[in-house]
Amino acid sequence: MKDIGSISKNAGAAPTVKYDICIVGNGAVGKAAALALAQIGLRVTLLGMPAAASAAAAKPDVWDTRVYALNHVARSLLSTIKVWDALDQARVSAVDGMAIKGGTDSAAGNLTFDAYSARVDALAWIVEDDNLNQALDAALKFASNVRVLSGRVKTMLVDAAAATLQLESGETISAALIVGADGAQSWVRSQCQIGIDYRSYKQRGVVANFSCERPHHGIAYQWFTETEGIVALLPLPGQRVSLVWSAPEALALSLLDEPLSQLAVRLSSLASEKLGPLQPLHPELAQAFPLSLLKTHALVAPRVALIGDAGHVVHPLAGHGMNLGFGDVAALIQVLAERGMHRDCGDASVLARYARARKEEILLMQVTTDGLERLFGVDFGPLRLLRNVGLNLLDKIPVLKRQLMTHAVGRTTDKE
Repeated sequence: MKDIGSISKNAGAAPTVKYDICIVGNGAVGKAAALALAQIGLRVTLLGMPAAASAAAAKPDVWDTRVYALNHVARSLLSTIKVWDALDQARVSAVDGMAIKGGTDSAAGNLTFDAYSARVDALAWIVEDDNLNQALDAALKFASNVRVLSGRVKTMLVDAAAATLQLESGETISAALIVGADGAQSWVRSQCQIGIDYRSYKQRGVVANFSCERPHHGIAYQWFTETEGIVALLPLPGQRVSLVWSAPEALALSLLDEPLSQLAVRLSSLASEKLGPLQPLHPELAQAFPLSLLKTHALVAPRVALIGDAGHVVHPLAGHGMNLGFGDVAALIQVLAERGMHRDCGDASVLARYARARKEEILLMQVTTDGLERLFGVDFGPLRLLRNVGLNLLDKIPVLKRQLMTHAVGRTTDKE
């Protein structure tokens, strides 16, 4: 790819390549940010390590165990950067409704949402990680303002004029703004000495895919069990579902050790009434990842902005981790596009506007997901009764349900 940065040379030193933006981290959020920033005319370098090809990417009949419930903000961003239509739509499933049960017994409370009541075409769309990244990678090949670079960073220096990254390869990159998109263990964040508040949920998200005997009709199911965590079954195309089980660590390890057919039997007590018996999809694969809450003390630093998991990690019970990351990208693009010609991309006032724009939504999602996890994580009889009454009452108040759905789908108006 043609180098789109400007080059300066000093005698006896490796050349320094100058960009408007350097994004560190090449996950889906970092890739989307690179495409969106290039679209508004900025010179971008995307720095990360090569990703290993997954089984789903190599075999079209294999379904990726890692999926995302993308909302309208995410879809709008991906449409703007010409990625949404490039997805393999045969592998994308619309979520037309959601059914939440506050326990496993017959007296448990119920809460339902549907796209018709929310006045949208879908509540969300289930997209595999591989499908999303393949479309992003294809778009990056044609992005004339983006240089994709593999490598590790040794040092980062920031001064009044620019931020400079020294790579292990010897190359030096200078940019007006560094965007940290390098995940929950963010190297960029640590270099800025941005503090964090961290809480382990002592849970793991166990993911696997199954076929179901009965059609799911685009409904996502979620059960808040009394002692075994939170179980969600998300609709995949055809009569298939994707499991996300936020399980206590000991149970999660047990689920990973047993055959996937046994996991299907475990789920039958919850899902068989709606979906019938479940069968593991080939190859029979279950994976798990640790669950935690991570709050950063700041979303920006001098000439640095954090996006995605580098800036916040929430419990997956609401399925909004990736959506928060795409919301970061949308907000960053807006403030940079509106910054004015007299300000560069790393201007402190521009970054302050970005931080303010994201503060409310991130805090709301952190408080909501953490609060729900704490509320449903306590197996106490009277509290369990109050939870069930609350769910049933909320299900019967259309105004409150509509407000919840507005936040969930990522829209603030009734217009597409």
